[in-house]
Amino acid sequence: MNPFTDKIEKCIVCGVFLGTGKLEDSDPESLEELKALCEASGAEVVGEITQNREAPDTRTVLGKGKIEELRNAILELDANLVVFDCELSGSHTRNIEEELNVRVIDRSRLILDIFALRATTREGKCQVELAQLLYHLPRLSGIGTSLSRLGGGIGTRGPGETQLETDKRHIRERIANLRRELKEIEKNRETQRKQRAKNEVVNVALVGYTNAGKSSLLNALTGSEQYVENMVFATLDPLSKKLTLADDRLAVLTDTVGFIRKLPHHLVEAFKSTLEVCCEADLLLHVMDATDENLSIHKKTVENLLKDLGAEAKPILSVYNKTDSLTEEFISEKDSIMVSAKTGYHIEELLQKITELTRTTEVEKVIRIPYDKSYLVSRIHDQLKVLDTKYENEYQELTVYGKEELIAQYEQL
Repeated sequence: MNPFTDKIEKCIVCGVFLGTGKLEDSDPESLEELKALCEASGAEVVGEITQNREAPDTRTVLGKGKIEELRNAILELDANLVVFDCELSGSHTRNIEEELNVRVIDRSRLILDIFALRATTREGKCQVELAQLLYHLPRLSGIGTSLSRLGGGIGTRGPGETQLETDKRHIRERIANLRRELKEIEKNRETQRKQRAKNEVVNVALVGYTNAGKSSLLNALTGSEQYVENMVFATLDPLSKKLTLADDRLAVLTDTVGFIRKLPHHLVEAFKSTLEVCCEADLLLHVMDATDENLSIHKKTVENLLKDLGAEAKPILSVYNKTDSLTEEFISEKDSIMVSAKTGYHIEELLQKITELTRTTEVEKVIRIPYDKSYLVSRIHDQLKVLDTKYENEYQELTVYGKEELIAQYEQL
């Protein structure tokens, strides 16, 4: 349902199959996922149009014949929205809307709209607005008079070059303000991270494809009551809960936003500060839906995004969820675990594995920091317990206590 009206939008989804085999290319599975995204946004999917092409049409993505077929389907099905599975430029959007006389959006815009509906925290709302502005900025000149969709009256008079530049300047100023605000929020999070590191609190992050059951697993492990629904992006804002490990150590378990293929790069950039919890974690739990027909594709998507974030080298435990719904034998790889957040199957075993994988050797050692690298001392105080400090001619000598692998980084200086 459109958030500005009570009218349920009827949409037709469109895909162009290029046959490249790449994740960004449309295929039947990608189109099914697009339908789920439409439904998650409150729209009713009434039809689909696909075309096999060597390359998208430069003007309207689909060929003339398919555009005519789409126009007839809109009239027959009383549709008022067309959603393309590929990313559209501003001129593509304008040209297709002129041909069809209905609103046209792409997959990225749809995902951004869903995030805008689901964001509840100050940080989440800032991140979504930033992603939307980054998405719209390069499309201003191509969209033309339909800029009024941005809200706030931008471009409603029909932009000449002067108005276009004014719009771009306002958007760039807002982008700069949002980035400053997010930087302040990130500073607060960094302070919390440093405090947890000093208090030797283990950080564990749940990552995985959207709707894999991360929130359900967080509830099962911590006894919390995080909102859960069988829907893509049911939860958006990250949530951290205390987790008591099997050896009574305290840990923080964080549920991150679900990944999805073709996740808009503007969204990844805007949510980078939130997603960086993956880089800060001592352990990543890669949660997967064991019943998912496209498990291998979804697994690869998550691995690629973790690589983009620089978190691929982190210790990762594969957790196959929803095993209570399996109808046939499932063979998982070595060093993974099969669980059911719904029934509690193997939850205690998972807790034991988390405990073992986050157990570290803590030692007391003396390290020497040359004066030309004194900037490292404040970082050492954040990460380790400094028991004593001596000042020699060429270096500071610090007696520290903490994780052996962390101390080893400073012993190499």
